[in-house]
Amino acid sequence: MCASCGYPAAPGHWTEAGAATAPDRLRARFRRAQVLGAMLQGSGLVAHDGGLVPGIQLATLSGNQTIVPDLEQLWIAAEKMTGRVIDPLDPRFWGGNG
Repeated sequence: MCASCGYPAAPGHWTEAGAATAPDRLRARFRRAQVLGAMLQGSGLVAHDGGLVPGIQLATLSGNQTIVPDLEQLWIAAEKMTGRVIDPLDPRFWGGNG
């Protein structure tokens, strides 16, 4: 259990597949947060993973923030924070021509 946030230590995420060592898993977490940050940029949200807290930190540009344990909860929290439906498969999030 994390003393900072109260979340239990989470098992590896599917986005960390192939990461055999702890440093590899940490790099995968940082890369996932980088991709999420790019996807959420136009929504007024920021995703961050400092590697110290189990989970992903999600914040609005005005400072409202939450920590979510996984990607499923991230999208739910993002919708609550923005007040609109967010579809991570929408081409505008990943640079597709939609």
